[in-house]
Amino acid sequence: MTASVAQVPNRLSLADWRRRVADLYADVREQSRGDPEAAWRHWTSSRETLFRAHPQSPVPPADRDEFRAHHWPYDPRLRFEIAVEPAPPPAPGAFALALPNSGADALSFERIGSLEIPFAEGAHRLSLFWMAGYAGGLFLPFRDATNGAETYGAGRYLLDAAKSADLGGDLDGRLVLDFNFAYQPSCAFDPQWACPLAPPENRLDIAVRAGERLA
Repeated sequence: MTASVAQVPNRLSLADWRRRVADLYADVREQSRGDPEAAWRHWTSSRETLFRAHPQSPVPPADRDEFRAHHWPYDPRLRFEIAVEPAPPPAPGAFALALPNSGADALSFERIGSLEIPFAEGAHRLSLFWMAGYAGGLFLPFRDATNGAETYGAGRYLLDAAKSADLGGDLDGRLVLDFNFAYQPSCAFDPQWACPLAPPENRLDIAVRAGERLA
């Protein structure tokens, strides 16, 4: 069997994984218009099923049967609709950004805007990125004061539209940011994965106790 033939099942299972994740987030966007907490419950249970049973799960095969997802209870105060403030145009000749990465490969990103988020502890800003290569898409990683104890040390993701993790928005430049849907990157489950991580500008000095946690 040639290497290219051997890769076919893996590629087909990866395509299936992407379809399932895309379908899940489509359900989340639709359901959350009327009941965000019900949409979140659907998201948590569906992701746990995928992580336990799907061949493309980031959880190592030996750990999948016992895998259980852990989340903080849903907090409606951490769901926002935020206007994106466009980033200044890059300097002439400037190259795309290379965000920190857990592996050797560096992916290219473009900073497209910033978001001022009215947390109860006070407003904080996060930068919004666009993945320049791969499939493209919005990308919003962040770090907060839970990292290293309650959540993965290198931070979590809120949006990764290249992988269908998109909570919605509108054509007026507003995005849905619901931190109850924050999740750990693949490298939190297995270091074989290489993950782009939050840069210093997306490190919050508050604890965001919502979304996926370690235990």
